[in-house]
Amino acid sequence: MIKKFIRKILGVKDQRDPTEPVVLGPDQHGIDPKLVSPNAIRVTQTLQEAGFKAFVVGGAVRDLLLGVKPKDFDIATDATPEEVKRLFRRAFIIGRRFQIVHVMFGQELLEVTTFRGNGSNNAPKDEHGRVLRDNNFGPQHEDAARRDFTINAMYYDPATQSVLDYHGGTEDIRAKVLRIIGQPEARYREDPVRMLRVVRFAAKLGFTIEPETRAPIPVMAPLINNVPTARVFDEMLKLLMSGQAMACLNELRAAGLHHGLLPLLDVVLEQPISMKFVTLALESTDNRVKAGKGVSPGFLFASLLWHQVLEKWNAYRAAGESPIPALHLAADDVLDAQTENLALQRRIASDMRDIWAMQPRFERRTGKSPFKLLENPRFRAGYDFLELRCQSGELDAELGAWWKAFVEGDNAERERLLNTAREPAAGGAKKRPHRRGPRKTGEGGSGAVANEAGTGGATGTDGK
Repeated sequence: MIKKFIRKILGVKDQRDPTEPVVLGPDQHGIDPKLVSPNAIRVTQTLQEAGFKAFVVGGAVRDLLLGVKPKDFDIATDATPEEVKRLFRRAFIIGRRFQIVHVMFGQELLEVTTFRGNGSNNAPKDEHGRVLRDNNFGPQHEDAARRDFTINAMYYDPATQSVLDYHGGTEDIRAKVLRIIGQPEARYREDPVRMLRVVRFAAKLGFTIEPETRAPIPVMAPLINNVPTARVFDEMLKLLMSGQAMACLNELRAAGLHHGLLPLLDVVLEQPISMKFVTLALESTDNRVKAGKGVSPGFLFASLLWHQVLEKWNAYRAAGESPIPALHLAADDVLDAQTENLALQRRIASDMRDIWAMQPRFERRTGKSPFKLLENPRFRAGYDFLELRCQSGELDAELGAWWKAFVEGDNAERERLLNTAREPAAGGAKKRPHRRGPRKTGEGGSGAVANEAGTGGATGTDGK
């Protein structure tokens, strides 16, 4: 009793047996069972009826404890991948670094993993200590020790509605503290992506990173360069689509993770001229995520890289290149540079090109051009992008207001807007009669782009 009191005064936590979890009942953890996916319950029940242990695990338990309905449910079991696969009709074993089973129920996908053992000391590693492949299975307490953070190392059994907590995750959730399990340097060396994950979770949940967990990050940050670009891109996407994108970027800067490691973030965080535009784009993305609406990765990355494109576009035009070809050249330069560091999927890169390439066409408000632009399959994304440009002050707000009225107006209103758009800047000249046919080169329009009639527009046939 006295020793316990002294430890409390000194702020020393009681040493818990890592092989024995604290078991919390429904009255202690307060999880609402209605928030649990019926399919997750079905998977755990099927495995348990077959004689295996099975729990909802990881981020789903964390979210349930926070009273949030999880987006995804992961299951942990002592059944091997082959044993899991035999129990479900639509089940597929995937993964090389660590095998998991995808179990499908309609459109819902659940990941089922076998408890991992602590045989990582013998697992194949690269010269920096990153684990390359690890299919060592083991008991549940070793699986808990292998997980990254205490708040992600809890297990929920829907059958008994109990939570098994091996590393004090429930206490850290109450204290809003993010703490890595084990020795931080060793855990980051095993998987450098954990440094990005700790930042994402801290920003998304509003948690504080425990000092020992944070301390090694600035020194060990270069290890992220050894991670396959596809994994870094996936983590970047989760970070930017977390609903707290700007908070995540600020936390990355505070942790020393952005400079020189992720050039995309260098662009966002190091160029004040683009900050207003990027802030608006990320706020829009965060609002859509919080409202449960879909978010386009192509639109998001097109926004983050736009001012790089704009800078190169202006440089090509200043060198004498025509506006539309200059824009395509600028897009090529930026995407080529980023592809070396981020594994941008072809579909995402194609969406980015289309959004960028549509922008000059919004300045052509004569003849059939606006009507043709409305028919573009990606018009909405291009239009939303135009609105961001106007809101940030890059373009005259009048252009955005004109297009808003054109999109929402009936045929008569659109005809009126077309005539208004062609009014000369200086008074005294008569309006030209409205003509719906093709223009001759150099007629009307806004800025240099108006002289590019007949180029096929900014979208052309790229990526179609």
